[in-house]
Amino acid sequence: MLAATLLAGLSITSAHAALLGPVQLPLLPWLRPNAPTPSPPASHMTFRLRHLHAVHPETHSNLFKDVDHEVSSFASEPSLSLRTSRVSVHRPRSQSAFHEARTSSRLWGHSSLIDWDEDEIEGPDVTDRETLLLLAKMTNDAYLSPGESGWYDLGDQWNTSYPFGWEPDADGFRGHIFATEDNSTVILSIKGTSAGIVGGGGPTSKKDKLNDNLLWSCCCARVDWTWTTVCGCYSGPNKCDANCLEDAMTEESLFYPVGTNLYNNVSYLYPNSNIWVTGHSLGGGLASLIGATFGVPVVAYESPGEVLAAKRLHLPTPPALTHITHVYHNADPVPLGACTGATSTCYYGGFALETRCHLGKSIIYDTVNGEGYKWAVDIRTHGIKTIIDSILSKNGSVPVAEPEDDCVECYQWEFGDFKNGTKKATSANGLIDRTSNPSCSGL
Repeated sequence: MLAATLLAGLSITSAHAALLGPVQLPLLPWLRPNAPTPSPPASHMTFRLRHLHAVHPETHSNLFKDVDHEVSSFASEPSLSLRTSRVSVHRPRSQSAFHEARTSSRLWGHSSLIDWDEDEIEGPDVTDRETLLLLAKMTNDAYLSPGESGWYDLGDQWNTSYPFGWEPDADGFRGHIFATEDNSTVILSIKGTSAGIVGGGGPTSKKDKLNDNLLWSCCCARVDWTWTTVCGCYSGPNKCDANCLEDAMTEESLFYPVGTNLYNNVSYLYPNSNIWVTGHSLGGGLASLIGATFGVPVVAYESPGEVLAAKRLHLPTPPALTHITHVYHNADPVPLGACTGATSTCYYGGFALETRCHLGKSIIYDTVNGEGYKWAVDIRTHGIKTIIDSILSKNGSVPVAEPEDDCVECYQWEFGDFKNGTKKATSANGLIDRTSNPSCSGL
């Protein structure tokens, strides 16, 4: 068993459009990458919290904060062990070519061939209940700050424009970074939505909600005439302008480019480490999109379906996505795309969580008809603590992870180039066929 130390995070907001790809921000000269000490593949790993990450609300600089282990939320745990297994991943040989392919698909509808490198690496053993439980606890801690400590400033703006350190009311992308003691494995844990409908709220709730409604709705969170949409793409009853939607996905406030920048900075600091990504709800969907972009293992909990967002972001399709695993239960309406309708809690909370199709494979617990459960479908079961306390903490086998084949999104919507007065060929995912080639959609 490897001794390990938990790390927690860095966070970034990008002023660059998503199609330009991740931009690695400069590091201070005295902050050097951490190279892991080589070690043989391990079947078990143990973790402790090491750093926090957050986004500076004004300067958008990347901030690290050391964690006092005495106040870490994991301090009371006797051990935090997980099992690993060999995982096959496909990574784009060139990130530059990857993002050029996105741009070509987005602007001109051209399909570009991407060179992929297939690697076999140590990943989480998703057949092991205790491994899923540990990763779920990491996603829970992404919502929390474990105590005061010192910051590692990753941007030149930090020392002059925000002298008071990390503030709990910072309103951007948040989470923790965890690492084994030899830095051979690093885990990014991304915070999900802080919203009253699932408990809490908080300073990030406004941007969380914006990203939820843009990423996981069919058309800008247009539910009915009483709603204020998050983008201006609605074009009449059940009609949505697909070109407008894709433009909206490149806004700097969207967390996808923030997440890719986060990954770039962490991979620079730990160039020889295995990097995994996990998250809950919104954080899980973002983790999956990052995993599809960089070819790294992902375990996402109770996230809305992210297939539609991946298509609208024009992420090129790798040969396989088996390194992405979703975990949820069927009494939670959010991953099912069922928290909809005028009587739903999501409706009253102003959330249009309409997507249900997931990348990779899904582990689905039957808490509606399964033995020992018999739960009703209820948004109150969406919190990560439900997964931790009422499902993964119980002895029992893990359901087989399976792909969600033949999943259809937003079938009631018609997508086209309505803003320009023409209607071009589209598919149900809301992608315009700008050429005669119908295979331009990427994922």
